Amino acid sequence: MIERHVDRVEHFEGCLIQHGPANDRIYLMKLGAADPGRVALSLIAKATEQGYSKVFAKVPDSAQEAFLRHGFQVEARIPGFYNGSEDAAFLGFYLACERTREENRPVLDSLLDLYLKDSTSPPTALPDGFLLRLCSRNDTSRMAQIYSTVFPSYPFPIHDPSYLCETMETHVRYFGIEAVGTLIALSSSEMDRECENVEMTDFATLPEWRGYRLSIHLLRAMEEAMRAERIRTAYTIARSSSPGMNLTFARCGYRYGGRMINNTNISGQIESMNIWYKNLEI
Repeated sequence: MIERHVDRVEHFEGCLIQHGPANDRIYLMKLGAADPGRVALSLIAKATEQGYSKVFAKVPDSAQEAFLRHGFQVEARIPGFYNGSEDAAFLGFYLACERTREENRPVLDSLLDLYLKDSTSPPTALPDGFLLRLCSRNDTSRMAQIYSTVFPSYPFPIHDPSYLCETMETHVRYFGIEAVGTLIALSSSEMDRECENVEMTDFATLPEWRGYRLSIHLLRAMEEAMRAERIRTAYTIARSSSPGMNLTFARCGYRYGGRMINNTNISGQIESMNIWYKNLEI
């Protein structure tokens, strides 16, 4: 059994944050009604105290200026993120110069050009022999196995069946594709019903089943389900270096929102991440 260290999620100064050594950062997930300027300073102080090298903040456009005054910088943006009417800014504050350096920046820039220029038409029908369905509690052990196989590390504990059960019962819809009677590919829709947005995430296909473009079929099913939930804006945070996922979203009509530098520990190392977003036009 691989020992995994996952950063914890907790309430702090009236906000919801994730932090810990795995990602070497604090992630402000939800600002809520807290005072932006006070929160910005408190996050910097906490990161300094804990020895983290980055603070990553997702905030409404109306709160952005207070963070920028304290040294945060805009790395990405999603229009209409909050109830279709207010943008979200994704901000970074760096406590170590090394964290700002992308050693592979020329490669990532070239890949972005590829993503933005690709005009390949996505497939229209799921190949014969595959079944796409919602996942249930009965699937969580198999789901955890798939996630453990695909991701050596991940920012949230999707390798833990109990975490999958808990989130399944609250705000996450998990989708799967079966072949030969067993799950082989997964994804999830992490809903914020209050703000009417959803993160399309946790895509994983077992290595021996890649090449069928299953992620596109999962994404389409997720979009249909989210429209039925009256969700307005869909987005993802994808590894900048991963052509497969970036091209999936680009080919499905998502727009590029920016790149977060050295942001997330995924697949064994901290990587830069791209934002893609789409208005679901409910």
